[in-house]
Amino acid sequence: QAPRPVPNKLACAMAKDGEAGYGSGAPPVAAPVSNEQVSNLGSGNKRIRSKYTCNPGYTPVSDCFCVRFSPDDQYLAASFANGAINIYDAETGKQEFVLNSSPPGTELSSMPLPTTQLRWRPHNAQSKTKSVLISVNAEFDGQILHWHIKSGKCLHTITEKGNQLFCLDYFSDGSQFATAGRDRIVRVYDEATKRLVQNLQGGDMKDTAGHSNRVFSLKYHPQDPHIILSGGWDNTVQIWDTRKGHSVRSLWNCYLCGDSVDFSQDGSQILTGSWRTENALQTWDFGSGQLQESVEWQSASSKSTCMLFASQFSKDPNSSMILAGGSQENEAKFFVRQPGSKAAAFGALVHMPKPVFTVDWSYSSRLAA
Repeated sequence: QAPRPVPNKLACAMAKDGEAGYGSGAPPVAAPVSNEQVSNLGSGNKRIRSKYTCNPGYTPVSDCFCVRFSPDDQYLAASFANGAINIYDAETGKQEFVLNSSPPGTELSSMPLPTTQLRWRPHNAQSKTKSVLISVNAEFDGQILHWHIKSGKCLHTITEKGNQLFCLDYFSDGSQFATAGRDRIVRVYDEATKRLVQNLQGGDMKDTAGHSNRVFSLKYHPQDPHIILSGGWDNTVQIWDTRKGHSVRSLWNCYLCGDSVDFSQDGSQILTGSWRTENALQTWDFGSGQLQESVEWQSASSKSTCMLFASQFSKDPNSSMILAGGSQENEAKFFVRQPGSKAAAFGALVHMPKPVFTVDWSYSSRLAA
């Protein structure tokens, strides 16, 4: 297996940090000085500019694994390899809250393992409590933690024995969430009771077989709570139906090593970002499972390619943009999608000192991290 490379930065609000990886024994290192820059591409009317940079200043340096805007675009949450979750004002980049942090001087060996992914609970959930987010970590008995950001309290903890957790997602109404990780099983939980509802594993043994390796990306269908996508190291994206209890279809030749599978807002298209140099960024038709487009990463000015760890559609109704980033060239790129045309790059963050491991669009699609 290719080694899982390591996250390190926050994009439009990019945090600069070192390199270690999920639970790896590699010592943290300081981020090298770089000549990173924002580059506008193409002749269209879409442009990007740098808004702010967030650096939590952790010593030793700690990698950034996940960034997510809150449903009202008020906050930007970032999770780190030392287990901490930092909450920033999404408009100014000012740090507002810190969750799960270790006191200064804590020995590396006694720090929590990385907070690998997080999601905000949708605001239309039945609960009256707002400002709640959920995180998972790479502890050997993986934990699902519900946090109230304003009080800093952990509201609830669920432990999955013997399973490192790498990904999770909420259904859009907040009624349920799903997790996945090392043991290849997708678990569905009820948000109100916090109880495990269903284990999704295997396939129909005719056309699908479920996952055979670690799962790093998970996404609910935007309208149908029964449909979940997941992808990982086994070169597949599995399409799960909770009414069947197993995988019902598969997309092949998708090597996902990060949070890089997504649905368009109308649920008709799937986006995948693979950790490879050729045909890394692809869109698929959900109905037929057919490949629609392999998005061209190279441009006239640059022949470089990027091995992707993260990719996401923008959250406007037409999913009119794509943001993706990764390693090798250590860059993130913005693409615009128009009906009848191929996706075209309109902006990039280039020459970064380390790979891009996580990306997120704000709900207004005016900001990206």
